[in-house]
Amino acid sequence: MISAHSPFLFVLHTVLSIFIILHIAFEQIMKTITDLLLLGDPRLYEVCRPVLKTELPLVGGWVADLDNVMKEIRAKYGFGRAIAAPQLGIMKRLIYMNIDKPVVFINPKLSGLSDEMFELWDDCMSFPHLLVKVKRHQALTIKYLDENWEPQEWKMENALAELLQHEYDHLNGILCTMRAIDEKSFRWRA
Repeated sequence: MISAHSPFLFVLHTVLSIFIILHIAFEQIMKTITDLLLLGDPRLYEVCRPVLKTELPLVGGWVADLDNVMKEIRAKYGFGRAIAAPQLGIMKRLIYMNIDKPVVFINPKLSGLSDEMFELWDDCMSFPHLLVKVKRHQALTIKYLDENWEPQEWKMENALAELLQHEYDHLNGILCTMRAIDEKSFRWRA
């Protein structure tokens, strides 16, 4: 029989304590560009689950990761205005945008998509050297919850509307390669 003061229990307790500390530390390591999912990763084609109100304490960490990776993409490739959570393997309906200021879109929904469309060469952090010619709606309305779980609504046009359609597609497992106008709508970034 093992007593409460046995060396075995002491060692077991110590090992378990170290394991717990390492697990917590590992969970707090910030994601980097090497964590970015690339074209072909099956997770990029999955539909994301809504963020639950009980998960709100996790959103700050997810946003910090999204912000860090977006900054690394900007530094390495010279582009990046927004990023969707599934691009980092966070399979939640969350978009982070930082153009003039950071904006967090939790559980966004698009509505009021305009009939007017426009064509553009779209880029994506998950395949940074490839451009894809797509059609996007000229204008839309996005309804979402902010980082304080407050409902928000934003009417967008042109570049912002295009950007949010791209990121919203990621939440539904759709990549811009799947929206290519035709088979000649691909080119390498110069």
